[in-house]
Amino acid sequence: MPKKVFPLDSSKKFTEQQIVGHNRWHPDVPAQVHVKPGDVFRVDCREWFDGAIVNDDSADDILHAPLNNVHVLSGPIAVEGAQPGDLLIVDILDVGPIPQEDSGPLAGQGWGYTGVFAKTNGGGFLTDHFPDAYKVIWDFRGGKATSRHVPHVEFTGIVHPGLMGTAPSHDLLGKWNAREQALIDTDPQRVPPLALPPQPEAAILGSLTGDDFERARHEAARTAPPRENGGNQDIKNFTKGSRVFYPVFVDGANLSMGDLHFSQGDGEITFCGAIEMGGFIDLHVDLIKGGMQTYGVSENAIFVPGNTDPQYSEWIAFSGTSVTLDGEQRYLDSHLSYQRACLHAIDYLTTFGYSPIQAYMILGAAPIEGRLSGVVDIPNSCSTVYLPTGIFDFDVKPGKDGPTTIDPGQGVPIARA
Repeated sequence: MPKKVFPLDSSKKFTEQQIVGHNRWHPDVPAQVHVKPGDVFRVDCREWFDGAIVNDDSADDILHAPLNNVHVLSGPIAVEGAQPGDLLIVDILDVGPIPQEDSGPLAGQGWGYTGVFAKTNGGGFLTDHFPDAYKVIWDFRGGKATSRHVPHVEFTGIVHPGLMGTAPSHDLLGKWNAREQALIDTDPQRVPPLALPPQPEAAILGSLTGDDFERARHEAARTAPPRENGGNQDIKNFTKGSRVFYPVFVDGANLSMGDLHFSQGDGEITFCGAIEMGGFIDLHVDLIKGGMQTYGVSENAIFVPGNTDPQYSEWIAFSGTSVTLDGEQRYLDSHLSYQRACLHAIDYLTTFGYSPIQAYMILGAAPIEGRLSGVVDIPNSCSTVYLPTGIFDFDVKPGKDGPTTIDPGQGVPIARA
């Protein structure tokens, strides 16, 4: 096992650990760990809500999920010699649930969860169709996930970090806050909001203290969206064997990570749509000096996916176009066309006996493929969602005899907003 540079004790809260990470982006958060180019090391990662979501048959914890607290990140990790303008090479050597802890109260101890946030508390991709809070518990066994809340489904995990990135510079942080506040100002009362401004309440900034902490917690950016530094990209193919090249904006690069997922469909469409868990990640780091200019990477990471994804050979695909449910034509709206493709998949799965929310949870957690299939044929963009047929224990393809009727079991816990 590689040397563990960021340990976490499952019996303690995130803020009680030997090394305290952070839940906001800010260039002044001190590096908690220092490594050198060429080093291989292990980092423990906490489930993004720090244990607030529990393994039961209620969705009350999702309804009242403390969104101000997320994401709890391990880091920053400074890489010796990294300077602004460099590219930081990060190799994911291994990633998985909490080692040697296959049962316990924390997600990652033999189980994980998928949630749908209430529209009044974050919402999600299809929040107007599913405005309440829902939760599905998934059990891990032999690298596969099953759920008492969504029966007749089993799939191999596509384990990956939902969030990894480098620290922003002061200038870049200022750009984030200005542009996102400008968006909020266009509709400040919107539910859910258009963006998340700095939120000093519940800010965790590592070892930063005193006046520096007071200033930084009012400036630090929320970790919810992906940005130029990488961040919460939720790329399901960012798995074991992947190599990523991050732009460096501060001395040391100050790499951080967290939000591990056991599995996820493209888009993480329920927002809390992956199978969330705590666990570990083994990394190797190196540098390309001046790499941002050399390779034209002024912003946003590029990466080479690993080759350990689960292999499914048969799919059933659903398409959608940029026309609203009310029949309004939109111009090449790929976000809308992917929504429509997902809704078509949900409608289809209900013919077998699943409830709409069970079908939605399958699309969020299983390794579906989402694709932009046409983005040039005005006025309709076309998006498609590919559902692997092998995850079901019945034939999910259309046939002359009609759909198989399955027992949907106890269903998905709901908590009404």
